[in-house]
Amino acid sequence: MRVKIVANSTGRRGQLAARFGIGLPATIVLFCSAQQTVALPLTSFRYDAQAQRHCPGDTVVWLDFRRGRYYLKGQSRYGRGLDGSFVCRNEARDSGYRRSLLGLR
Repeated sequence: MRVKIVANSTGRRGQLAARFGIGLPATIVLFCSAQQTVALPLTSFRYDAQAQRHCPGDTVVWLDFRRGRYYLKGQSRYGRGLDGSFVCRNEARDSGYRRSLLGLR
């Protein structure tokens, strides 16, 4: 009687590849291409006129740092709060802040 012993040398990455139906090279690419997200620096201003001079072609928004949202002019929380600042909308978007739908009319 002969017994054939087969060793599984693929390890954890091979198990992931087998589980999700992808090959080992694709698994290696997935593990090597993981990027860290980095917040971009914001140029914040105390007054909306200063922010408008900084980005003349963009819309000025009120950024609430605590909530992680920005508010457009005309919304009820625009320019309110102690932990916020005026910034350019594109800079806020690029830094990962989201638009608030609260108070849109």
